Amino acid sequence: MQLLYPKGYDGNVVFVTRKSTMSGEENCRLMFFTHRQYDNWKNGGKCIQDAMPQLSPEDREFLMTGITPDEWETL
Repeated sequence: MQLLYPKGYDGNVVFVTRKSTMSGEENCRLMFFTHRQYDNWKNGGKCIQDAMPQLSPEDREFLMTGITPDEWETL
């Protein structure tokens, strides 16, 4: 997984690139979360829905697995 912070990063805009565990495709999504929220989830301090409640279920799924809504639809 790769997190890219755009020029002029304001603390919560992140481009997330992740390889799908379903298709093997590399996908990228724009998301809104802070570094602290990411650390709270990734380091096991909180469940993803508690660490990043502002993300949609689809965005949380993508962050965890790299699977996009289109891939779920195809399945």
